[in-house]
Amino acid sequence: MTKKELALEIIERLKKEYPDAGCTLDYDEAWKLLVSVRLAAQCTDARVNVVVEGLFEKYPSVKALAEADVEDIERIVKPCGLGHSKARDISACMKMLQEEYDGKIPEDFNALLKLPGVGRKSANLIMGDVFGKPAIVTDTHCIRLVNRMGLVDGIKEPKKVEMELWKIIPPEEGSDFCHRLVYHGREICTARTKPYCDRCCLQDICKKKGVD
Repeated sequence: MTKKELALEIIERLKKEYPDAGCTLDYDEAWKLLVSVRLAAQCTDARVNVVVEGLFEKYPSVKALAEADVEDIERIVKPCGLGHSKARDISACMKMLQEEYDGKIPEDFNALLKLPGVGRKSANLIMGDVFGKPAIVTDTHCIRLVNRMGLVDGIKEPKKVEMELWKIIPPEEGSDFCHRLVYHGREICTARTKPYCDRCCLQDICKKKGVD
């Protein structure tokens, strides 16, 4: 079985296992997802979803957040960790959206990358979830799982993993595939405990690389 064939089989099985998998960050406007994904660095999505309730209640628009005191943003987002740098990035990002894009999020990958605090992972998430464009989000679950499954060979650097996956994942499947990897990584192919291979829908085709 080639890597492309393996990828297609994994995609189909995960679709059946997690048919409704989607982004685990709560948002109802695109700019809010941009804020949340910045806060999610080295923090759980569950905690981010709680913290942003207070942030968005106090600052309910791009304009309001752009005009907010960075110190006040930091006080609110501190529970997510790295409060100073995250608050600074969020403030600068909202200012740029307000000044250059009339408060809207650009529908262009390279333009997204120019926003403060936005890297390839965040830009791909926005492209896939907000704009429905082809996207591959290489978060920690994705990187761990695709290595274990044998879709990539011992690659841990996010951009390199992303480039390898583009070669074997159909563009229209990338975004949902990555969301399903998050669910599978939390429930079955875990990081902090031995993975539950006996309950895995991929048991007979997974390469189990790095798994004792």
